Amino acid sequence: MNGKLRWKARTVLAALTLPPLLSAVSFARLARWVGRRRPARESAPPEADLAEWTETLLRRLPPPWRYTCLRRGIVLYYLLRKSGREATLHIGVRRDATGAFVAHAWLTRGGTLLLEPATNQPDQYRVIASFPEADPAAP
Repeated sequence: MNGKLRWKARTVLAALTLPPLLSAVSFARLARWVGRRRPARESAPPEADLAEWTETLLRRLPPPWRYTCLRRGIVLYYLLRKSGREATLHIGVRRDATGAFVAHAWLTRGGTLLLEPATNQPDQYRVIASFPEADPAAP
C-alpha cells in the first residue's frame, strides 16, 4: 500500500472511530490521547489534502459521524499529530445575535488559523479549552 493510500485509510479509520468516542469519553481525555500519537513512519500528504478527505468523508456519513466543527477538529488534530505536525485544537463559545449559546472548534499553529474554512471567524469566540493544554510552568 503506498503512502497516500495509507493516509486515506488512516483518515477513514479516524473519522469512523473518533466522532463516536466524543459521546463515550470526556473530550479532554480524548484530546490528550489523540495528541500523544506517535508520528507515522511514512511522510504525510499536504495538510490541505488531509482536511479535504476529512470534510468529504464526514459530510457523507450519518450521525454520529456527520460533519460538525468538533468532529472535524478532533479528526484533523489526530491526523496532524500523527503526521508529526504541530497543531492546537481550540474550543470556544459566544452568544449569537439572538443571545443563543454557540460553540465552535478550530485548529491553530503558532497562533495562526490552520485549515479553517474562510467563512468561520474563531476570533469572535471565547476560548474555553485548548489541546494540547498550556504548560502551567511555561512563562
